[in-house]
Order: sequence, then structure tokens, then C-alpha cells
Amino acid sequence: MGQGVESRPLSCRTGFSAKEGLLYRLEQFREAYLRERRIGSEDDVLERIGRVFAGQLHYRSGGLRSAASARFLSLGIGDDAALISGTPGDEMVLTCDWFLEGTHFLQDKHPADAVGWKCLARAVSDIGAMGAAPRCFLLSLALPRELPSSWLDDFLGGLRRAAAQFGCSLAGGDTTERREVLINVTVVGEAKRGREMRRSGARPGDLIYVSGRLGEAELGLRLLRERKRGLNMRELRLQKHLYPEPRLELGRWLSEKRVASAMIDLSDGLSSDLGRLCEASKVGALIRSDDLPTVRVKNVDRKTGVDPLELALHGGDDYELLFTVPKGKATRLPRKLGGVAITPIGEITRARDLLVANGDGHSRVLNPRGWDPFRSSK
Repeated sequence: MGQGVESRPLSCRTGFSAKEGLLYRLEQFREAYLRERRIGSEDDVLERIGRVFAGQLHYRSGGLRSAASARFLSLGIGDDAALISGTPGDEMVLTCDWFLEGTHFLQDKHPADAVGWKCLARAVSDIGAMGAAPRCFLLSLALPRELPSSWLDDFLGGLRRAAAQFGCSLAGGDTTERREVLINVTVVGEAKRGREMRRSGARPGDLIYVSGRLGEAELGLRLLRERKRGLNMRELRLQKHLYPEPRLELGRWLSEKRVASAMIDLSDGLSSDLGRLCEASKVGALIRSDDLPTVRVKNVDRKTGVDPLELALHGGDDYELLFTVPKGKATRLPRKLGGVAITPIGEITRARDLLVANGDGHSRVLNPRGWDPFRSSK
């Protein structure tokens, strides 16, 4: 319980009287106790959430105050329900996402603040794939009674940082008790009417693009699972898995400029999500494996059987954007946007097959082997 409490004599603290020093020491013990004690009640959970998210409408996103989010949420947490005011000329966009202990994160390996960040980032990525902007979200939490309150505080801290980064305010939610941590996030966003992006607009001849680098999150997950000790949580190869960045700026740009014909976010892996886009558009695709922006692996990773191509094709959790562009608009597409690379990787075909071709031109069927919660293994 004494973790974080100073052990030096009070006389060493310059500027404190004996009484002030004693009060300071008592306050330090109180803070340490509050962080290490277990969750006491639902009111305790709600009080912590309310304290962390107090004043949230003054969050900043990308260096600018999220004024649109502040106007959108008329009444937030603290009442029976939230009140929102849509922007004239915009469509409302809704999405929800589960984040489950044992399925999507491991409490003994994933930092609590990363769990908080990622549970919102995953859902916000769906908003970005529609070319929309997130406005507010609902948080539903099921927590074990014995969960340390310090874990909850760190989780809420990561969630708050994500909300600030994405310009998305907490509007409310629900809490309950359960043996493991279950998280559900519902995000409300807005897109300009008539410019919202869908999966169903791809046509034969359209070029296929992806943002960022594929397979990084899957590599990070493997590192987290396989290395017992000495793993630096700040290592760049872990960041994509722990703290993904939804491509909101790119999604909005593609929507506003009317460049893309169809779009989806890569949450379950290229081989699975490309198939969903093609199914919605009633087309096929040919991917060039040599053009895929794969991860750079170290020799130690190669020795453990890491294949960059397999990671790029089937690794999930990247939350990059996969989109199609008519050839006549391809010259309008920059190589980078907001520091994120944009790479052409193939072409939409009339045949309904999904194929991947190597550098020699030989092609094979690309079967979906990305993440599927109803399949026991990849």
C-alpha cells in the first residue's frame, strides 16, 4: 500500500512545517490506499469515471479544440440518458465494438491504459472507414469485484487520452459486475450527407490502396505473448498493437475529395476484410504481394518463424484503411497524408475471385485467414 509514498524524514522536505509535513504524508498514504483498494461499489466506479472525464468538452484533438464534438453533445454523463444535436446536412453514423478480457486482451500482459486507449480506437476506426468524424461514445463496463481500483484508474486514463486525441466525448453508458473484464463501446459520428463511404462502391478496374504498414500489430501481439520478461512496452514494434491510431484524417479527406469509391478498415486482416469489401461490391481483386507494405523484421524474429508476407495478408488489429480508387482519380491521391504512407497494392477485377500474385506473375487464391472469433485458430 505504501508504493509511491516517500520514506525520507519530513525535515528533508524544504519549506514544510511539521504540521504541513504530517498532513502531506497522510494525503500521500490516502492516495496510495485509494489506488490499491478494490472496487467498492457501482457508485465508486461511476464516481471515478465522472472524475476522470470532468470537463471533457475542453479536450483538444490534433492541436485544435473539438468544437464540433462540444456542440454535438448537449447533455452527457450524469443523467438518465444523453442528449445530442446533429449537424444540419450530416448523416449520423453509429458503430459498436466489444473488447473482452481473454479474447482481445490479457490483463497480465496488456497495460490497463493501453486497454482503455484501444477499446475506443477500435470503434472509432469504423467511423473513420465511413469517412466520418467521431462525436461521442457510450461506455459499458463489466468488472470483477476484486479488480484493483488502480487498474480502473489507469484504464480510464488511457480512455480519456484516446477520447481527447479523437475529439470524442463520453456521453454515458452502464456498469455491472462479472468475473472478467468486459467492455463495450458505442460511438456516434457524423458524415456529410451523400459523401459517406461504403464498402459497396468498388468497380472493375479500380486500384486498391492501403494506408500505413500491414502486419505491425500482429507482430506486436506475438512479441507480447512470447517474451516473458524484459519487454520494453515503449518498443515501437509494440505500439501498433497497444495504441493503434485510427486513420480519421485520411478517411475524411477521401470522403470530402470524393476520391475513393469504396473503403473498409483493416481490423481482422487484409485477406478477410478485402473479401468483405469485394462481397459488398460484387467484384473480385488481384493483390500484388511484392507491393504490400510489410513489416521490417529483425533476425531474432525470423528465427522464430515470422513471415512478413503472412503478417501483412492475415494479421489483424492494424486499423489501417483499405480503399479503392478509379484509375482516372489516382493522380489526385498523395503518397502520404498526415505522415501516413498510401500504397497501391492491386486492382479490382470483374471475376469474383480473390487472388494474390507474386513477383513472377504467378497467382494463387487468397483465402480469408484473418481474425474470426468463431474460429478456434487462424
